[in-house]
Amino acid sequence: MVLRPRRLSLAGLALATAAAGLTLLPASAEAAPAEHLPTAAHAPALAAAAPDIDVTRVQAHLTELNAIATRNGGNRRSTGQGYRDSVAYVKGKLQAAGYTVTEQACTSGCTSGAGPNLIAEWPRGDASKVYMFGSHLDGVSAGPGINDNGSGSATLLEVALKLAQTDPSMAARVRFGWWTDEEQGLNGSDFYVRSLTSAQRSAIKAYYNFDMVASPNGGYFINHITSAAAAPMKAYWDSLNLQPEENTEGAGRSDDYSFENYGIPTSGYAMGASARKTSAQAAKWGGTAGAAYDGCYHSACDTTANINATGLNRSADGVAYTLWKQAVSDTAPANDFSVSVNPAGGSADPGTSLTATVSTATTSGSAQTVNLSASGAPAGVTVSFSPASVTSGASSTATVSVGSSVAPGTYALTFTGTGTATHGASYTLTVKGAGGCTPSQVITNGGFESGTSPWTGDTGAIGTFSGQSAHSGSRYAWLAGYGYAATDSIGQTVTVPAGCSKATLRYWLHIDTAESGTTVYDTFQVKVNGTAKQTYSNADAATGYTERALDLGQYAGQQVTLTFTATEDSGLQTSFVVDDATLTTG
Repeated sequence: MVLRPRRLSLAGLALATAAAGLTLLPASAEAAPAEHLPTAAHAPALAAAAPDIDVTRVQAHLTELNAIATRNGGNRRSTGQGYRDSVAYVKGKLQAAGYTVTEQACTSGCTSGAGPNLIAEWPRGDASKVYMFGSHLDGVSAGPGINDNGSGSATLLEVALKLAQTDPSMAARVRFGWWTDEEQGLNGSDFYVRSLTSAQRSAIKAYYNFDMVASPNGGYFINHITSAAAAPMKAYWDSLNLQPEENTEGAGRSDDYSFENYGIPTSGYAMGASARKTSAQAAKWGGTAGAAYDGCYHSACDTTANINATGLNRSADGVAYTLWKQAVSDTAPANDFSVSVNPAGGSADPGTSLTATVSTATTSGSAQTVNLSASGAPAGVTVSFSPASVTSGASSTATVSVGSSVAPGTYALTFTGTGTATHGASYTLTVKGAGGCTPSQVITNGGFESGTSPWTGDTGAIGTFSGQSAHSGSRYAWLAGYGYAATDSIGQTVTVPAGCSKATLRYWLHIDTAESGTTVYDTFQVKVNGTAKQTYSNADAATGYTERALDLGQYAGQQVTLTFTATEDSGLQTSFVVDDATLTTG
């Protein structure tokens, strides 16, 4: 758990700091032998479907994290080798279990030299409904960080391995995150959530955080205990008659706060840090009233000897119960798949051909054979697939051949996959020729003089501001220029007319900066459907506006999303000012 107050978010949200406590069992419970620890079986029918998590396996992970710290100067700070070795240990276990594992470098907002976030997804279940479980993997420089937060990290690792071992039918997708640089200000998780698109954030139905779940004099605390997200966590601890309380000490001090800032429901377990146990809590849970929940918080003595095995076991079983309750299906789902095509259309002259990638995915149940076909092609147009059938999860190359006598025009084709069900993807074919192109300009309000519509994203950057001026008119888009780590992005979705030989995006860009030299610190990118096509930086700063151009002819006949994105580091300001954007065809 981070000690210092959280910095203000870009939206100006202030961190609420409160002093209350996480908790656990009396110190005497620490020595309880594993065979006497409560398991899921002690929570009668409530957790019948969820597996018991073997606390000795969780402790084995903690032993390895302690050894990693010992080999690396006694700590696992985010900028040190101890943290990177911790990432490698967790990553190796997850990859061997079949997870899709990604190391995400924190490229803005993190301490210089901080290691990556580690993201692992179990490749089963509905990808549009994600339940995420996270903990910070880094520690402070003063000690090995075994309760803070090896306990949360090891718990999630063992629950993830248990999920892979049992491989149940999944009703939803499960994703795990081990965060970097939490102790320096929740930086790794903040970067992760900022990096998601709005659709990706919407897919996360709840985020569960686990920070210090084995405090020696702790108690049983739940984040947002009365929320819908917390319901399964509270139900499990209620079944053990633990009478959990709200986690007030940890409010705004751990990685769940990064998700809260973007409106994602959160909850989680915690057992307390430096706050002191009350007499009422000691009477309820045991332990020492007036003493800190964890007397080794952020200290060299936060080793494997600082772990309450009973509380650790109850936390791990509660995590497993929550995961099974939220994401595991009660019945085996029917086998099903999806079909998509990229690109979703293209233009060709008579006598030529186009290719597209037809992708399939298993959306529920098991993989199956999918036979591919096409319909809607006019006379003289043929579509072939290589291969003609795939196992769901694989892809095929579609070749669209246009005969020399095919009339110019736009044709709607459907690429169809047939298995236990039938699914299709639309493909728009434009045959060029005489009369096939209608010259036009398709960006709306490219000079920003008519308010912000139809631009989306950080539209507060659009207007008239002191310190910058328009290329023409009075309004413009001023992206970045804050002097601290931030990202501004505005975008617009347009359709590039079919049959045209040229499509050119033009815009005027003014860059001014307080940086010096040619080192790139702050960047401006033009993206098409999320892919960067042009990049400028503080090194390109100049007086006045410069016209920039980008050839988009390859997108003729397609609907695309154009985005202007400025990313600024934590140092000196760079402003990227955009005006008079057009996309003309002819």
